[in-house]
Amino acid sequence: MRSTSETPDAGSAPLPETPDLYGAYPRLSEAQIQALLARGSRRPTKAGEVLIRKGQRSDQFYVLLRGQAVVVHDEADEQFVIRVHGPGRFLGELSVITGQVEFVTTRVHLPGDVLVAAASQLRALVLHDPELSDLIMRAYFMRRTLLIEEGEGVTVIGSRYSPDSQRLSDFAARNRVPYRFVDLEQDPVGESVLRQLRIRPSQAPIVLCGPALVLRNPSNEELGDALGLRRVLGGPMLHDLVVVGAGPSGLAAAVYGASEGLDTVVLDAVATGGQAATSSRIENYLGFPAGISGGELAERAAIQADKFGARIVVPDEAVALDVGNGHHVVRLRSGEAFASRAVVIATGARYRKLAVEGLAEFEPTSIYYAATLVEAKQCGTDPVAVVGGGNSAGQAALFLAQHVKQVELIVRSDDLGKDMSRYLVDRVHSAPNIHVITGTEVRELIGDGALQGVILENRRTGQRMTLPVRSLFVFIGAQPCTSWLVGSVAMDPDGFVLAGGSEGGGPGSGEANEPHRLPLETSRLGVFAVGDVRSGSTKRVASAVGEGAMAVRFVHERLRWPSRPHSSSAGVPSPS
Repeated sequence: MRSTSETPDAGSAPLPETPDLYGAYPRLSEAQIQALLARGSRRPTKAGEVLIRKGQRSDQFYVLLRGQAVVVHDEADEQFVIRVHGPGRFLGELSVITGQVEFVTTRVHLPGDVLVAAASQLRALVLHDPELSDLIMRAYFMRRTLLIEEGEGVTVIGSRYSPDSQRLSDFAARNRVPYRFVDLEQDPVGESVLRQLRIRPSQAPIVLCGPALVLRNPSNEELGDALGLRRVLGGPMLHDLVVVGAGPSGLAAAVYGASEGLDTVVLDAVATGGQAATSSRIENYLGFPAGISGGELAERAAIQADKFGARIVVPDEAVALDVGNGHHVVRLRSGEAFASRAVVIATGARYRKLAVEGLAEFEPTSIYYAATLVEAKQCGTDPVAVVGGGNSAGQAALFLAQHVKQVELIVRSDDLGKDMSRYLVDRVHSAPNIHVITGTEVRELIGDGALQGVILENRRTGQRMTLPVRSLFVFIGAQPCTSWLVGSVAMDPDGFVLAGGSEGGGPGSGEANEPHRLPLETSRLGVFAVGDVRSGSTKRVASAVGEGAMAVRFVHERLRWPSRPHSSSAGVPSPS
């Protein structure tokens, strides 16, 4: 539970402990503490001692044995206690596992003793002790979620009308980085902080990552480096498997590849999770009867892949697939290149943009392609419109209906059930503040910088109407992320990758002892396509995960053949 009181002096009277909310703050048993002591040591603490410092990477795992520790919000504008921990509780959150920087500060309130173990020891324990691993990981996931919901972590200060402010906020949200956005137009705190830092408003947006780290309009890559999202890869120059795209299919390939002993690297231009991570809740995924957010599912999968040894590089965008020295070479925008014996293409697809005049004017402030808590906060309670007739649009409408006064669901088809699952159709129709408009398209956007309304047109009658909405959420169609593959593998007319016996992805070149094309294999031997990027795929999370897992089996089969990577006779040349 968050406390808004001032931070008390260290060593003063005991504070009431934060209750164990949703398993976020469990107390370890004596047996579990002894198991951890075997991997670490015990040492005394002093009142006021900082155990975990915001903005710095922590290479240690702490269990409080005696005394009290407090987690504090410590910004230039305010200080207060967020959590209070007593004996038997372990400290920190997901950053201890992922190697990211810490997003809050933890210090000793009452002196005592702590168990200290290297973070690497904790990661080894997570791999080999399922019971303790489940307890710690469940708590860490919940702690990260609570920090995100409370707006703790890094601070982005800028104008809500700035595309760079939107970009940085989106990057943090997509990577499940705890953060808060301070709008210079509406919050005087932002301008006060800029004055303290001697930064002009024209230099915004800025990102406060910790007391000693201020970034001025950083690129996504610079912010990723500062937060510890991007990793410097050691190990072999030649990898067994490079997975391009960290959505559900790519993460599944990473989990199965790494767990089966392949040296595996995963690359993504933005964040783990892909398009699925933009979903506020996935309710028809096997094993999660209460549903799970796309971001949390991706975060769990990424940590699972990391646990087995896969190395994830985010953000860094693939720009070409070449051939070098008989191996596949994935080239990145940063200039790096990864050579591999096999490649899994899992770059997925992104929602198409509306074909309306002036869209670019409103995109930085009022047009969204995801519906999570971040976007809901930016909308306030103003009425919003959702465009689309598939499951993503239905899930977005239901989620937003919990936060805004009115949701207008605009569907091109005359039948909501044409592309949407029945369970979502029923829930949408039963929601009192969702109004469904079928057989209709968006024709115009109204406003001056910020959206004030949309003009709709009935596809059958041509009749037009105006909706006074302040935000527009777009979930229409799918455009494959394959521009980097042009000339490298065969694709269908819409740009989706042909694989597994599709036209242009048939048998091999006919050379002696040349294997036939494997399922999910593209026109280039050793390169596989999975998930939404594959032509003819089923656009569902479960099928994407299944394809990612299947691809690893075929990778093993292909790696048994010593043939060089090449294109088939489909007329797609091998890049030089």
